[in-house]
Amino acid sequence: MEERELAIHVEGLSKVYKLYNRNRDRLLESLGLARKPRSTKHYALRNVDLDIYKGETVGIIGTNGSGKSTILKIITGVLHETEGTVQVNGRISALLELGAGFNMEYNGIENIYLNGTMIGFSEKEIDEKLQDILDFADIGDYVYQPVKTYSSGMFVRLAFAVAINIDPEILIVDEALSVGDVFFQAKCYRKFEEFKKKGKTILFVSHDLSAISKYCDRAVLLNQGEKLGEGSPKEMIDAYKQVLVGQYETPRESENVPDLAADPGVREAVEERDREQKGQQPQAGVNPETLEYGTKEAEIFEYFLTDSNGVRTTAILKGDPFTMHMRVKIHRDLPAPIFALSIKNIKGVEITGTNTMFEKSFLDSVKAGQTLEITFSQRMLLQGGDYLISLGVTGYEKDEFTVYHRLYDVLNITVVSDKDTVGYFDMESKVEVKEI
Repeated sequence: MEERELAIHVEGLSKVYKLYNRNRDRLLESLGLARKPRSTKHYALRNVDLDIYKGETVGIIGTNGSGKSTILKIITGVLHETEGTVQVNGRISALLELGAGFNMEYNGIENIYLNGTMIGFSEKEIDEKLQDILDFADIGDYVYQPVKTYSSGMFVRLAFAVAINIDPEILIVDEALSVGDVFFQAKCYRKFEEFKKKGKTILFVSHDLSAISKYCDRAVLLNQGEKLGEGSPKEMIDAYKQVLVGQYETPRESENVPDLAADPGVREAVEERDREQKGQQPQAGVNPETLEYGTKEAEIFEYFLTDSNGVRTTAILKGDPFTMHMRVKIHRDLPAPIFALSIKNIKGVEITGTNTMFEKSFLDSVKAGQTLEITFSQRMLLQGGDYLISLGVTGYEKDEFTVYHRLYDVLNITVVSDKDTVGYFDMESKVEVKEI
């Protein structure tokens, strides 16, 4: 069996930041005037090992603050590691932050040459690539204007066009595609496919689990600075779903500097932090700015999604069955409450919805003191992407419509797909081509 050649080798990688409660503590410690440490250590990365082979497309997933962007910045040399080693075999082109390395006063053409030179290309090499970059960015005459006048969409188009068209051996991308429109994203992913065919290496961070599922050969799951695992995209997305609902053991976010516990005030803060970390985790995907109103004579007190295995989650694979659970306390006798579910896209367009009256599944009266669980079970036919769920309990009293409790955009659901069609949902067409 032929031995694969490493493109990136990461071993024992840690990145530690010192956190201070007060600026005064930072000053005292930096001047060497503190008798004892005044800081706590925060591990952005802790003892991470990672091997990426030439020709692979590898995705890194994890919650916010898991260390995804940090590891990319260390690999590209933007940040320095605290411990460990990083070896890179090949010329890297990186798109880590929107327009990183651009001079805001320069126009687009000048920034193309600036970025190309920083990566290591000669002016002649950039001349040869210039038309490809301009065609890919497709921002017209704006390329002759200062980039400070660009919209965020034009900014990312130009930055990505430079990064992807200078023929790197290793392409590293951090969430850059979320800014471009759907057509530009499609163009970028076609370029990914072209890169893969040429045997180039791609490493990218994304919250778009559909992209991870579709384009990656492998996925790596990080959480609170530690690598929880690596494997097939499906395996890691399943593990990520467990992390989201707190059913995957997570490491401590920080540890004490020696003798820190000698300071009673800091010790109390650390102990309180530890208690919070061990306590119940906040429900994943819940909107902290939910629009809520109603008489509260019936009250929605709990809501969550479960996948086909009955595991709580906020990520559902397209085509899989899932269930929306809504638990309601009844505070007054009600003649015939209606329990409703609706799903919108992130632009606010209502895509689908139903209720117990439409379904003719519950038309009874209820008594004060009852607690009900309503479940909406269906198969996920929506396209890959993020959606918002709204819930409600309403009813008619003497022919007058009454809202008992409504929660708008209360829960986020992510649909993971490796095949999207046009529009909002998949008709599950059976397509056949035959010679006649």
